[in-house]
Amino acid sequence: MAKISHHQLRNQPRNSHTYLPKGTELDFYQGKCYISLVGFMFLNTKLLGLPIPFHQNFEEVNLRFYVRKKEGTEWKRGVVFIKEIVPKPALSFIANLVYKENYNTRPMKNLIHQKDEELLIKYSWKDKSWHSIKISAESEALKMESDSEFEFITEHYFGFTKKADKTSEYEVCHPKWDYYQVKNYRLNIDFKASYGRHFECLNHEKPISVMLAEGSEIEVKTKKYLV
Repeated sequence: MAKISHHQLRNQPRNSHTYLPKGTELDFYQGKCYISLVGFMFLNTKLLGLPIPFHQNFEEVNLRFYVRKKEGTEWKRGVVFIKEIVPKPALSFIANLVYKENYNTRPMKNLIHQKDEELLIKYSWKDKSWHSIKISAESEALKMESDSEFEFITEHYFGFTKKADKTSEYEVCHPKWDYYQVKNYRLNIDFKASYGRHFECLNHEKPISVMLAEGSEIEVKTKKYLV
């Protein structure tokens, strides 16, 4: 199963109206607006329903923030991706074509290792220089707690994308995830270089939390456009 390292930062996106899809609003947890840097592994992946040789197992690192959209009397809670970095050009091509997301292809590598009672997870990607996120954690998986920060972060089941005056929406289905107790972490990232000037402020912020989750199979359902 995929290991997901997750880290949230204190600031809400600057000029968030630039990125906020029509019909959505920022989603808060205990008064905080989170922006997260997430690294994870895709395993046994199918593109458009088909397994593609050399494109089944790969890393992804993305920067995202959290929104919600009211539909009738229900709230749909989802994410908006600033940028998704993957190591294969075909992945970027198909994802940008089908889901209209901001996928970028970069050289990437990962380290997922267990020794004794410790997990070590590291994701790296190269722009002009190498960037990385690294986490060490206890190896015992723990159950998700209700109304926790971890639940808030992982229980957003929709993706919303801003395109001109329209918003696209797709649903992501997966079971509740377990988590691991994080012991230590290290970030080596230039957010301005990787994500643009609006996110340079993150270079000067410390994470308010760092998470490691045990992933699962996921299903991405067909997108639809909202006026």
